[in-house]
Amino acid sequence: MPFFERETKLVTYDKGDVRVSHFMKKHIVILASEFKGNEFIEEAQNRGWHVTLVTRKKLLVYPWVWTAINDVRTVPDDAGVMDYVRAATNIAGSQSIDNVVGMDEFDVLTAAMAREHLNLPGMSRSHAVRFRDKLTMRNVAYSAGTPCPEFTSAFNAKEISEFLARVPAPWVVKPRPEVSAFGIRKCETADEVWKVLTDLDNLNNWRDHPSQFLIERFIDGRVFHIDSVVNDRNIAACGVSEYGTTPFEVSHRGGVFTSSIVPYRAAERKTLEKLNTDLLKAFELDRGVTHAEFLQSDKTGEVYLLEVACRVGGAYIANVLEQACNFNPWREWAKLETATSQDPYKMPKLRKDYAGIALALANTDEPDTSHYDDPEIAYRVNRPKHVGLIFVSKKRTRIDELLSEYTARITEDFLAIAPVKMRYDDQ
Repeated sequence: MPFFERETKLVTYDKGDVRVSHFMKKHIVILASEFKGNEFIEEAQNRGWHVTLVTRKKLLVYPWVWTAINDVRTVPDDAGVMDYVRAATNIAGSQSIDNVVGMDEFDVLTAAMAREHLNLPGMSRSHAVRFRDKLTMRNVAYSAGTPCPEFTSAFNAKEISEFLARVPAPWVVKPRPEVSAFGIRKCETADEVWKVLTDLDNLNNWRDHPSQFLIERFIDGRVFHIDSVVNDRNIAACGVSEYGTTPFEVSHRGGVFTSSIVPYRAAERKTLEKLNTDLLKAFELDRGVTHAEFLQSDKTGEVYLLEVACRVGGAYIANVLEQACNFNPWREWAKLETATSQDPYKMPKLRKDYAGIALALANTDEPDTSHYDDPEIAYRVNRPKHVGLIFVSKKRTRIDELLSEYTARITEDFLAIAPVKMRYDDQ
């Protein structure tokens, strides 16, 4: 659509000698390069905002909450960052925009760039980078006193050699801008590290240049995640959970992903909450949601930061928290982004039950889980080629029992294992 082509959804009235045209509702533009954010979209609509979705053309076949979307604009399936920024700018040519928000991890910087270009309030791109670039993330956290596994950049050969000589193996080579376990290579020897870096360099593209990676000590231990809602730089709510099977293990060896709420009076919970509070203070987040992952060493018991992102955690974690704690990060995020002085943000009354999820790839397009009938099953994942169950109970021990039982049952009935996807597999 031409940049200045006007649309008809305008209210026009006379104000003295000035003729004013505007939309009746505040307007939020949602950038989604993947199918996610339905609960955010629905909540924004419920709060009286005009919602425009910008997504890739091929994603229109997915079950978006169309009743909550006022307008949709598409970008090419191979759209880059500037295609989304241009799309938002074209929308602004005919409709005033009050906010731009990105749903996926990869949309965080894109939305920040769109806000900057349109001179809208919200997190800047330079601020958002600390939540996206793992090297920047490590440096900000380490400078603030948050323990991190020993790490180094992959800029300088001498510094890399010194790091490998000083820090005991094994190590992981991590892509700086990727999420979760995507693209991580575990190395047992220095020669393996150098081979990974050489192979990346031989790809001869900037996206996979060795400087786009960091090298970090691999530490065995328990992995926790804290999912927070932040308002006015204060944590309004957070859920503390532990992975039973970590994303790294699932992505590299297959299996059933599990996660569950940490006991509310556990000592490690208090430690994690304190680290999370200090971390988000150092990262200076005004409002939004965060997903932070921490590792507790099996050998020493020390807790280290793995990563922190300003987006909703994946793998239906939001639904686990909704069942156990009565807050859904997607909905709370939408409330934060649509809050005004006349309609400020308000948290729901929180709850302290226990919940856990078992999630896996299925060997069939539409797995039938009707024979799974325990009364604690509160939510079933409805997604092709996936089996997922969320359990709820007043007792943590019951959640542990169910996760153990259903990990075995899902493995026997449905489990499919996808090959590990490396960073350059999609090129």
